[in-house]
Amino acid sequence: MRRIVAFDRLSADGYFSTPDGGLSWAVPDVDLDRLAADATPGPENTILFGRRTYDMFESFWPHVVDDSPTAPDPHAPHRRTPELRAMAVWINEATKIVFSRTRRDVTWRGSRLVHDVDPDAVRAMKQEPGHDMMIFGSGSIVSALTAHGLVDEYQFVVGPVILGDGRSLVNGLASPTRLELLEARPYSSGNVMLRYAPAR
Repeated sequence: MRRIVAFDRLSADGYFSTPDGGLSWAVPDVDLDRLAADATPGPENTILFGRRTYDMFESFWPHVVDDSPTAPDPHAPHRRTPELRAMAVWINEATKIVFSRTRRDVTWRGSRLVHDVDPDAVRAMKQEPGHDMMIFGSGSIVSALTAHGLVDEYQFVVGPVILGDGRSLVNGLASPTRLELLEARPYSSGNVMLRYAPAR
């Protein structure tokens, strides 16, 4: 069975974006880039998106793969690495499922539009062949799937930044979801990778 893995950058005070959705505060980290590139799976990849995050990805990632051996960082465009190019190729080739009630269509290659988060349909997707399904950003989708117990792992990169205000990743849960720490890995940049699974 495929798992659903939510990957998000968080500030040290717990926000996943500024109030206007900005991510320029994210601290670049070549070691994290390398980890992400090395973990990029093969065929049958799937990314789950909310509309806002899909719009951001669609405006950037389809346009950065060219003959260059590197690609730019979406949070720091002056910075380019081979690892980011590997991530760009993976994102562009993945199946992208977009949960949105407002978009009428999606044209980015490999994208499919779904109007509602149906827990039974998501459970059926988890039974399909393929690698783990990833969620990047997409707080509304992480919230909805967390409420139904459908997220199998949370990967948080906590950056050495205090925003003071911003958007929380998860909202509207009827009760707390307890987590079990799987790994805590600090990096020289000051970022810390935290991996959690729902406590059983």
